[in-house]
Amino acid sequence: MRISVTIFLTDETITPVRLAQELEARRFSGLYLPEHTHIPVDRTTPYPAGGDLPREYGRTLDPFVALAQAAAVTQRLALGTGITLVAQHDPIDLAKQIASLDHLSGGRFTLGLGYGWNVEEAADHGVTWRTRRELVRDRMALMRALWSEEPTAYEGEFGAVQASYAHPKPVRKPRGPVTGPRTLIGGAAGPKLFAHIAEYADGWLPIGGRGLSEALPVLRSVWADAGRDPAALQVVPYAVQPTPGKLAHYAELGVEEVVVQLPPAREAEVLRALDAYGPLLPDSAPQP
Repeated sequence: MRISVTIFLTDETITPVRLAQELEARRFSGLYLPEHTHIPVDRTTPYPAGGDLPREYGRTLDPFVALAQAAAVTQRLALGTGITLVAQHDPIDLAKQIASLDHLSGGRFTLGLGYGWNVEEAADHGVTWRTRRELVRDRMALMRALWSEEPTAYEGEFGAVQASYAHPKPVRKPRGPVTGPRTLIGGAAGPKLFAHIAEYADGWLPIGGRGLSEALPVLRSVWADAGRDPAALQVVPYAVQPTPGKLAHYAELGVEEVVVQLPPAREAEVLRALDAYGPLLPDSAPQP
């Protein structure tokens, strides 16, 4: 099983360069970074985990800038977002960012995308909350048009693009309905989420990994009904607090990669956390 990590990198934590170097040297498989552009002070949306919103949410580095630094100092380490708030981006600009990072890293990028939880943050980006899932679906379709080998026009409910020259292209070849980098969708289990995963993604990024025994058969059924290859579905539990028993359970379910949580801390504390996770690493961790 591949062991990757996620962390809230901020202006107060270990740097992307030092973290990436340590991860590659220690044989971790990947680095996934979250995204928040800003946190409105007058937020009324409750923090999903309960209690006060942790300090790091309002200090998070831009994930694409941080991952570009990580890519420049590594050769093997996979790079990903967990998650990109697609609804909060101009899709033409985002398609260029993603393709450029994927190209410069040699195809090491995974687009983990999601729909968000912070109503006030999304509103500042002009997002109508009740239609955000449809907006993300539409923007992903527009980006796939730009990533296509031949100039391809797209006209959707929320946006359009003319047939255009748009390079570089993501490294991975199209697979089924998916064009672009490896694409995983985050979110809680449910019919709409699973339908979207089967429609335009490579798999699921479930936060915490709870309830997989019950949810996975449902997702696999939706996936198969959509005509997708059963062997191609990827499920990557995210922000996990790992134990050997938990990892063994995931392996029994067919999970091949787990993303474990690091503290949003300075270098010494993060390195201690990596030391603690070291015994969980397999002797060999091939890339996806």
